[in-house]
Amino acid sequence: MSQTTLLPVLTQPTLVGAVPGFGPSTGGNVVLLIGTNLGGATSVTFGGTPATVVSQDPFGFLITVVAPPHAVGEVPVVVTTPAGASSPANYTYYGPVPSPPSVLLLTPATGPTTGGTPFTIVGANLSGASVTFGGVPAVAVNDVGGVILTGVTPAGAAGNVAVVVTTPAGSATVAGGYTYVAPALPTVVSISPVSGPVAGGTPIVIIGTNLTGASVTIGGASVTGVVVDPTGTVLLGIAPPGTAGNAAVVVTTPAGSATVAGGYTYV
Repeated sequence: MSQTTLLPVLTQPTLVGAVPGFGPSTGGNVVLLIGTNLGGATSVTFGGTPATVVSQDPFGFLITVVAPPHAVGEVPVVVTTPAGASSPANYTYYGPVPSPPSVLLLTPATGPTTGGTPFTIVGANLSGASVTFGGVPAVAVNDVGGVILTGVTPAGAAGNVAVVVTTPAGSATVAGGYTYVAPALPTVVSISPVSGPVAGGTPIVIIGTNLTGASVTIGGASVTGVVVDPTGTVLLGIAPPGTAGNAAVVVTTPAGSATVAGGYTYV
């Protein structure tokens, strides 16, 4: 009479889940797999990429592995034993977590209320940043290597305002903010010559202060060809035609107006 040897019946593994169910795309983190009949696992894969098996419990309930690198996204985790492959458990790879921006320096820290002042911000993690001055977006913002921001200030009311740098990772406020300074009113000391023909065309020179950006009228008619020197103290122009007699001369800048004492006389 022959003796029959019974072979053990292998049961297909069942994978319940992975703890944690997420990790960095660089891999290298420890993941605990939970299920049944996991004993004797021959391989563990994350999205088809083999993981490193660190340990298995003798009862087939737990396997500890090191996750391999993988592209960002959700992937199936599969445990294979001599009995076959388990149903997959989900695991999510995430990309590198960006660091929030930090700001070390804003220069200049002051500028005119009219805006238009080029500025530079030095800091870290500034890539893709936007900048606001008192809640108003700066224009032409550009980052250089994620450590320098350049741009142009918007217009704002006189006084100190918060400057906020914002990236997809968060925001940072510039210490001390930015101070808008109202432009100084123009003043006029003299006009030369003080008279000219009614036909106009006379070159005139006005001496004063804070004349940058000025326009000039004589008797309400605009002086043409206005040029102001870089110091804002000398203004050149061509007198318009006028009526014989004395006419008011008014110099106007974004900050306000000033009237030339004695005016200009058409002869």
